[in-house]
Amino acid sequence: MSGRVLLVDDEPAMCELLAEQLQRRGFSVIACLSGDAAIEKLRDGEIDVAVADLNMPGMTGISLCHHITANQPDVPVVLITAFGSMETAIAAIRAGAYDFLTKPFEIEELVIVLERALAHRALKDEVKRLRRAVTESRRFGDILGESAPVRAMCDLVARAAPSDATVLITGESGTGKDLVARALHERGTRAAGPFVAINCAALTESLLESELFGHKRGAFTDARESRPGLLVQGRGGTVFLDEIGDMPLGMQAKLLRAIESRTVRAVGSDTETAIDVRFVAATNRDLESDAEEGRFRHDLFFRINVIQIAVPSLRARGNDVLLLAQHFLERAATRNGKAVIGFTQPAAERLLGFPWPGNVRELQNAVERAVTLTTHERFIPDDLPERIRTHRRAALALGGEDVSAFLPMHEVERRYFFHVLESVGGNKTLAARILGFDRRTMYRKLERWQRDQSDRGQSDKDVGEEFGS
Repeated sequence: MSGRVLLVDDEPAMCELLAEQLQRRGFSVIACLSGDAAIEKLRDGEIDVAVADLNMPGMTGISLCHHITANQPDVPVVLITAFGSMETAIAAIRAGAYDFLTKPFEIEELVIVLERALAHRALKDEVKRLRRAVTESRRFGDILGESAPVRAMCDLVARAAPSDATVLITGESGTGKDLVARALHERGTRAAGPFVAINCAALTESLLESELFGHKRGAFTDARESRPGLLVQGRGGTVFLDEIGDMPLGMQAKLLRAIESRTVRAVGSDTETAIDVRFVAATNRDLESDAEEGRFRHDLFFRINVIQIAVPSLRARGNDVLLLAQHFLERAATRNGKAVIGFTQPAAERLLGFPWPGNVRELQNAVERAVTLTTHERFIPDDLPERIRTHRRAALALGGEDVSAFLPMHEVERRYFFHVLESVGGNKTLAARILGFDRRTMYRKLERWQRDQSDRGQSDKDVGEEFGS
């Protein structure tokens, strides 16, 4: 490892000898005979690491170390002394020295210490870069990322936020659809109003109706008092209907009427109440396909799909994985009181190579686990869950050099189709768009391929694994 070394020793012969030996090993050396001269060099140029003799006339190595750590804390300092006592070690540590060597020493000992110091400096620089990138990429509240898919999504959020148009947020589970919904609210004209969220999959149809529309006293057992629904409570704000694809069909009809009439009728009431909310919905389902197959109302789908914002999967976001990992690492380290500041290069490679079927939520859990279990300053692959550290991307199986092993074109197309379908979380509409199929063609091919697979006894998952994900 090469680096720019500031060498400070009041003995010219020693200074010249060390400079020559370090230069032979690839270091760039700036030599000084006093602490004052060293400070001037520090002002003039970029220094990666400083090596200073402890006992020098005028400014001692300890005093120089104090000056460097106070003014240029990123520069590690290695002190050299002929008196290796405990008092000397304590003085060096208190001055902020990275390490110290006792004379006489072999030049290779110094090289090893310098390489460790440079690696430490590089780690601190990388952590600072990631922290800066985390801050700069946080364009919309808690939405974090600088990849092209995230930038495109944020641009759409910025354009959609000022209007009152209904928005449908789509994306796989764990991608952060709730963060997009909140960003739409906070950047819109209703930001001063309430943000009301409800999970449509978590409640029965009757409870969901009561939560959304409210109820009158005595409307059902345990209705001891009248209560306004969320659509009334959210007046002037945004109502976020999460997992709307799991809403029962009967409730879908009532919601459609509320959206179109801008009024609601509480359970047990015979009067209408006006509502003033913006509707934002989210789903991890392919609602267009569900509507085609009768599981979701066509009219409600068209009503909520005025503007659609697709949240990209984590595997489509490239190096955003490392930005998010650094963000989750710092939060977990602070919460758990652990001195973990980053991750090793092998751990970063595992994070980048994993397909993250659980998306950002899965990454957060993996990083929190690593921070909790690691005994290092930077967590290593062994600190990650087994499925991540042992994952290997499978190669595309198209046959080898043996002509008899080549695949016919229809088989390549079939395998690739199911690979794309798996990669987009089963969203047939998105898969058709990527593949360039119209919906009728896609459904015809899908029906034929699924029939062929059933005959073979092979599952879609098996086909996806042939491609990796």
